[in-house]
Order: sequence, then structure tokens, then C-alpha cells
Amino acid sequence: MTAVAPDEQSLVATPEFERSNERNKRRSGLLMALPAYVYLVLFFALPLIIVVVYSFATRTRSGGTALSGWNLDSYQKLGEPIVRDILFRSLLLALITTFICLVIAYPFSYYLSTRSPMVRNIMLVFVMIPFWSNFLVRNYAWRVLLGNNGPITRLTEGVGWEESSILFTPTAVVLGLVYGFLPFMILPMYAALERMDWSLIEASRDLGATGVQTFRNITLPLSRPGVIAGSILVFIPSLGAYVTPQILGGAKTTLLGSYIVTQFLTARNWPVGASVSTVLMVVMLGATLMYFRSGGKTL
Repeated sequence: MTAVAPDEQSLVATPEFERSNERNKRRSGLLMALPAYVYLVLFFALPLIIVVVYSFATRTRSGGTALSGWNLDSYQKLGEPIVRDILFRSLLLALITTFICLVIAYPFSYYLSTRSPMVRNIMLVFVMIPFWSNFLVRNYAWRVLLGNNGPITRLTEGVGWEESSILFTPTAVVLGLVYGFLPFMILPMYAALERMDWSLIEASRDLGATGVQTFRNITLPLSRPGVIAGSILVFIPSLGAYVTPQILGGAKTTLLGSYIVTQFLTARNWPVGASVSTVLMVVMLGATLMYFRSGGKTL
């Protein structure tokens, strides 16, 4: 048995040394992530807690909010017909927006993933161009296009159709939402399709499978994480959208976002506004958990 020199003994990785090294790594990682943790607590977790607390508060006769005497009155008001109508309308328009974005984005992403790198980069730039302008300005541009004196109305009049104004209708809201959130569907779907093993498609066709069978059994399952991620990224902001329904919609197209703002700023009923916001956050959290449980981590 050969003896180990003292200098060589100091280099041997003992269990105590390994545990100390792991503690140092965790400590250094915690210090590096501390600014991010502080930011998330101050500007994310704390505001959410405040909203949840106010949802159980009581509205006073003077229009104020009393944090004493917590109750569920604000949540009981969510069952009123006006709230149910707004909730159903918001869900319907969000689902329609998500479906239209999915129908448009999937073939586009599939086509994009099969092009050369240069063509992909050019087309991705066109996808990202709308983000280079202000979201509010883009919605006002749609308001001009869909207005009574807009190009669409003049075009219908020029071809002999009856004058029709789409502005201040649910159709205008859906058009604005699809235009605003379509890139959120394209990008994750393209990422999923671009990483797909295309040799599986060739093998399926060589074995005699039709295009439909190949798509159903190979392409769609492999692209499912992108479909789920894109659907959630479109559905969640569409459900709580405020700017687009406010500009392109009317009194008959009030959605959850507009209703929440009205409760906080106009009606001064903070408990009801907070309760609707809490329910909306729970729905968003449920959609996010569904994404992770459906294989979103593999994206």
C-alpha cells in the first residue's frame, strides 16, 4: 500500500468536501438570483396577494373599501346575470381567437419550418414586424380600417354591396385580437416543428402511410407542445384583453378586462373587481399547469 503525500491528500474529494462544495454552489446561485427573487416578490407576488386580500374585503357606503369583516359577498356577485354574460362572451371570443390563430399559424409554421435558413429568417422578421410598433397605435389603425369611412366600407360600396360597418362589433374585436396575438401562436409552434425529426416523416411515407395518416400519427403528436403553448399564450391574454375591446368593441362587447377596469375606476367597487381578477388569475394558473402536465417541458 503506497502512502499518499500531504499535498495529494488535500486534493482528494472527500464526502465533507463535496458537501461543502455543493453548499457553496447553492449559496452563490442564491446570491446571483437574489435580485430576480426580490423583483418577483415586490412586483408580482405582493400585488397578487393584495388583489386576493381585497377580493374578501367589504365595500363601504361611501365607496371605500374596508379590510375588516372579510366575507364572500364579492364572489357571490359573480353569479349575477351581467357578470355571467360578460364571462361567457369573454370565453367565447377568446376561444374563437385561439382557434383562428391556430388554423392560420399551423400551416404557416409548417411551411416556415421546411424552408431554407435564409427564407426562415426573412419570414420570421415579417412575423415580428408588428411588435416594432405600439400596440395601441395598431388598434387605432384597425379602427380606421373598419370604420364607416374606412377602406373596407368603401370597398364594399364600390362593388355594389350594402354599406356595412364592422367597427364596434364582436367581429372587430376578434379581428383585432387575432392580429395582435397571432405571433404568439406562430413562434412556439414553429419552434416545435423546427425541432422535429423529419426523417420520421420520410420513413412514414416510405412505409406507405398517406399524408393524413402521417400528420395524425407523427406530425401532430410531435408538434403538440407547440400547439398547447401557443394556444395558452393566445387564450390567456385574449380572455383578459382590455385595449382591443375598448377601442374596437362597443357597449355590447364588454369583456372581462373592461369590466374589471370599470369596477376599479368608475364604480369604485374594489372587492368585486378584485374577485373577478382573482378568478381570472386562477383560470390562467390552471391553463399554465395544464400546459406543463401535457408535455410543455419538452418544448
